[in-house]
Order: sequence, then C-alpha cells, then structure tokens
Amino acid sequence: MSKNFQTPDKVVYVCTGSKCKKKGGKENGKALRNLIKEAGLKGRVEVVKTECTDRCDFAPVMCFQPDNYWMHHVTEQQAVEAFKEHILTKPE
Repeated sequence: MSKNFQTPDKVVYVCTGSKCKKKGGKENGKALRNLIKEAGLKGRVEVVKTECTDRCDFAPVMCFQPDNYWMHHVTEQQAVEAFKEHILTKPE
C-alpha cells in the first residue's frame, strides 16, 4: 500500500468506448496527455479513459472536471482548445 497516493487537481474524462474510440476519442486522449506533459502538469492533471458514457450518438465525448464541462463530437483541435481554456487558464 502506497502512502503517497495523490489525486490530481483536474481530470479530463475521455470516452474510449467503441464508437468514441473509432471517431477520435483515443487520439483526443493522446493529444491531451502530450499537452499535460509539455505543460509540466503531470500529477496535477490527468486524463482518465472511460469505457462508455452512454452518449454514443454524440461520439466522441469528453468531460473536464472540476468544471463539469462536457463536449461532444470533439475534434482533436477542439480538445486542445478546451484544454487551454479549462486547464491552462488560471481562474481570476
């Protein structure tokens, strides 16, 4: 058992269920993990792959927490822009 169990400040849930995965969910998650690494936010921000959000008609789906900001039909560029807005932008 680890005594150093840490939780991130922010989480991006990326659906990688079959429809979302086929429509770009996997690539969106990979792009966001790269942005986290580049921004030096590893450990503070995490991408969590979810199996299915039961919103297959809107694939791919993702959600930024703690903002509770949900996105659908997300392109990689939209994922990057949302990351900048919800993760990199500091609250005022």
